[in-house]
Formats: sequence, C-alpha cells, structure tokens
Amino acid sequence: MCGIVGAIAQRPVTEILLEGLRRLEYRGYDSAGIALLDADQRIQRTRALGRVVALEEKLQQSPTQGMMGISHTRWATHGEPAERNAHPHISNDRVAVVHNGIIENYEALRKQLIAKGYQFQSETDTEVIAHLIDESLEFESSLLDAVKATIKQLRGAYALGVISPKEPDTLIAVREGSPLIIGVGLGEHFIGSDVQAMLPVTNRFIYLENGDVVKLSRYEIEIHDVKGDIVERPMIESKACSMDSELGEFRHFMHKEIHEQPQAVQNTLEGRLGRDSINQCITGDNVSETLKQVEEVRIIACGTSYHAGLIARYWIESMTELPCRVEVASEYRYRRQPQRDGVLFVTISQSGETADTLAALEKAKEHKALATLTICNVPESSLIRESDFSLLTIAGAEIGVASTKAFTTQLVCLQLLVGLLLQAKGGNLQTVEKIVTNLKKLPVLLESAIEKEKEIEILAEDFVEKHHALFLGRGDQYPVAMEGALKLKEISYIHAEAYPAGELKHGPLALVDSEMPIIAVAPNTHLIEKLKSNLEEVRSRGGELYLFADKNAGIEVKDKLHLIEMETVPEILAPIIYTIPLQLLSYHVAVFKGTDVDKPRNLAKSVTVE
Repeated sequence: MCGIVGAIAQRPVTEILLEGLRRLEYRGYDSAGIALLDADQRIQRTRALGRVVALEEKLQQSPTQGMMGISHTRWATHGEPAERNAHPHISNDRVAVVHNGIIENYEALRKQLIAKGYQFQSETDTEVIAHLIDESLEFESSLLDAVKATIKQLRGAYALGVISPKEPDTLIAVREGSPLIIGVGLGEHFIGSDVQAMLPVTNRFIYLENGDVVKLSRYEIEIHDVKGDIVERPMIESKACSMDSELGEFRHFMHKEIHEQPQAVQNTLEGRLGRDSINQCITGDNVSETLKQVEEVRIIACGTSYHAGLIARYWIESMTELPCRVEVASEYRYRRQPQRDGVLFVTISQSGETADTLAALEKAKEHKALATLTICNVPESSLIRESDFSLLTIAGAEIGVASTKAFTTQLVCLQLLVGLLLQAKGGNLQTVEKIVTNLKKLPVLLESAIEKEKEIEILAEDFVEKHHALFLGRGDQYPVAMEGALKLKEISYIHAEAYPAGELKHGPLALVDSEMPIIAVAPNTHLIEKLKSNLEEVRSRGGELYLFADKNAGIEVKDKLHLIEMETVPEILAPIIYTIPLQLLSYHVAVFKGTDVDKPRNLAKSVTVE
C-alpha cells in the first residue's frame, strides 16, 4: 500500500527518489515525502499532502540535494491524511524513518516514550519507530544495532528505511511481513517496495525474507537474518521493463491494460500448451504426483482475485468432479475449519504480497494441506516463495488500481490448473484437448471483444448521472457480473451490486425502476432461456436494460433494452470474454464522470496491510 524508495549513491539521489515515487503512484496514497542527508550531514525533509507532483513543486521552490535519502508515499492508516502525518518521520534531527505496515502495539510504546520526554508531531504509528531508534542510539554502538534493538519492541508487520547523520554512509532496511526489495547497482544501492520503482536505475534485485535487517553502503550489502546471522540472499536479474510503466498512446493505464489483454494471455500461454495437452512442468517438479492425491480444491483470494476463484469453482467441479471451496482470505484466516486430507490449497494474488492471503497460506500450512499452489503475477513475491507450487500469470506490470489483465490471465491459469488436474488423475482427456484447443483461440477472441469499444463508449454516457446499478449473470457469469459491479464502483464511484439473475424475485426486483440501469451478460449457454425470462421481469417493471449477449442468442432490441452483440465463443471461455465489455463500460463511465481512473480515491493497488 504505502510505497518506499531509498538510495545511497555517489551522485545526487533526489530525482532517483522522485522517479521511484512516481512509479509507485499506482499503489494508492494520500501524501508523499522525502528526507535527504545534505552536504553538511543534516537531515533535510520535504513533505506534501496529495500527489507526488505537489512534493516536486515544493522541492523546486526549496531545492535539496544529497547522496543518500529515503522517500515515501503514504496511504493513511493511523492519523488523517495531512502533512504532519506524512513520512518520513524524524526524531531529534538524528533519525529519519519511512515505514510501510502497521505497528500493533504503538499506543503502549507511545505512552512509554511520552513519559521519557519525547514529543510527538503526528498521530502515526511510524513516529514511535523514529523515537525508539533515537533512544537506542544512546546506548547502542551503531545505527544497525539501534534498529535491531528497536524492532525487538515492535509487534506487527512492517518494512522500514532508516537514515541518520550519525552514520552518513549507512542506509538501514528492515523487512517483517511487508515487502521490501534491495536494488543492486555499481557504487550505489537502493531499497523499494516494488521493482518498478527501481527499474530506471537497476535490473538486479535481492528479495528480502521476513526478519531480515540490511546495512547498505555504496559498495556493500550486509544482510542479517532473524537470528542475527549474516546471510546471503540470491540476486535476481529482472526481465521487467521500465517501459511497462509508460502510457504510450493511451490516456490511462487502465485503458492501456485492457488493450494489452490479448498479448498478456498469449504470453501466459506461451510454452504451456502442447498439441492436445498441457505441459506438466509449468507449476514445478513432481506436480503430477501431487495432483493425483487431490481430493478437494480450496481457493483463497481477495477482491478481483476472489472473483476469479469463484469462476474457477464452476470449472473445477463440472470438469474434474472434485469439490471446490472459494473463500475471502480476510475471513478464512480468522475462521475455524475442520482439517481434511487431500486439500490442494490455491492462493490467487496479482502482487503476491496481499497480507490477508499470505496469512491464509500460513494457516493452511499449519493445517497440513496436501500442497499449496499460488497463481500470481510476480515471480519473486512472498506467496510464490512460500508455496509448494506456482503458476505465473505473465501479464506484465499492471499499474491501474482496478485490475484488468491480471484478472483475465488468472482465469487462464485456473483453466490450465483444471487441465493439469484432469491429466494427473487420468480423467477425460478429451476435455483437456478441448481446453487446449479453446485457449489457443482466446487471444483472437479477446481482440474481437475489444473491438466493441466504440459501441460501449456510446452506452457509457447513459450512466453519468446514475447513482446505482445492478449487474446480473447466471452460472459462471454471476462472478463475471460481480467483477463488473466491482469495476464500476471502484473507478466511477457509482454504487453497484451483482446478483444471480435467478434471485431477482427474492429481493432485488424492489430496486428496479427507470433510474436503475441493469447490466446483464448473456452468452449462448444452456442457461440463456432462463436468463431471458429474468430480463423480461426487469423490463416489465420499467427497468433500463444494458445487455451484452451472444449474437445467436435470439435477443431482439426492444424498448428500454440496449444490446451489444458479442461473437459466439466456446462456453468455457465465455467468462473471460464477457469480462472485457464490463471493463470497457466501467472505464468509459469513469472517464465521462471525470474521476481519477488509475488512482481511485481511498484505494491501493497492493494491499500489504491487514
């Protein structure tokens, strides 16, 4: 959620830090700040409420330079969005700290520090950390030891960047539960919450483990593990490209990422499909032997990834005949469940750092799940490292907060998982062949769905003055409707709900009137006639219908029925294809309303705190 960027170099680092913050804007934030150690070894801090551009303007008015510094974008957890609560936080001009995460015992620590004479300038939990380090500097021999003494007193999840004039050639980094990465340069090193922040200056990264404390100088990286031992962590050369963060011809990242979906799906399928089967090694060694023993699939995720899991439940149960449960991670982690044998525990996350999903994975290990498998877009993420097996979405960087290509590539990976389960268990191999054949068609079918954009943009104008919307779907299209409702509310701030169309009589019909647009998805499946009846229930009550339907479904344009005809697609691909028009509808509604499409209010891209 919050974003950290730090640097220690042989050159001024102000612009490096600012560019890193710009690249972390997609994560969501309400303020930004920077602290540098200047030529006189004094901490120079600048903070601003709002966007990074406001911080840049302040720095232009009062230029500050230094060869070591830390910076931050804040998403408020403790204390309102205000400059006094923005990071970095300073104690007695001797310590500056940036922090991502939540310190659970900060109130008790704050009272102790006030009793010792420390004065607080903010309402944040982070300022406690700065004062604790300052206090520890009185009796510890180094900044590293002072930080180590401090984190022993902290309870919660956090990532830290720390600098002090007492050691002008040292930058300290800490990871405990919140992601933090080291960027490796030549005579310079960096810290960041995300590789995107550091791609302009390096493509070599070290992914820290929980409990790691790192001492960085310009030429050395010294990593101490949770036991205090000096350890080596592997250095990975990233293939990510800084161009992924460029808009190019597009006005918004969300729009760009909708249009990137055919290529993202093609990349995700590359090397994974044979002529009529799925490559067995795509999730890791010996996966087939493990999948043979699966008796139940349990999918845990949050937000959009949860919707992907709900769609997959239909596929898994209908094609493999295995029971499948799908749960919200934040609920699962606190609910008691009976332990069962043969459970394949599947976690889904775009970032691989979602706090609730990581906690759920830890719980699954305690319950001795047969195996854990993560579907994720970041190969070096915590979820990937903590799981037995992984299935990567090759979606590229997704900058827009509202997920698009991450969602469709997650669905592709879930179909691959269905095929792997069938192959491992000696199931209906004709079904596997059908999955493979259809997936090969998918990029072209996605292109045809995107070509409906001009028609959808015209419909979007009808929503500008609306305050509520209802999305309907049946079968595996119900979670698609849920995802469409989520997209609309995320970026246009229109209240939207999704219902199974068959539930209209059980309450939602009471909402239907001429001011309530009803959006429905209608591929030509065995449920189409049932859906037609549901839609007539809406029309007969004066509802305005917006329908995305198969051109061969036999639906005619009528009064109060706006129809976008979709190409006929294989039933198993329909949830993926019919997601596209709902993404485009939400996008164009938001553009017409003038909202901040890529950075909607109050939301963050990577939810790394509970």
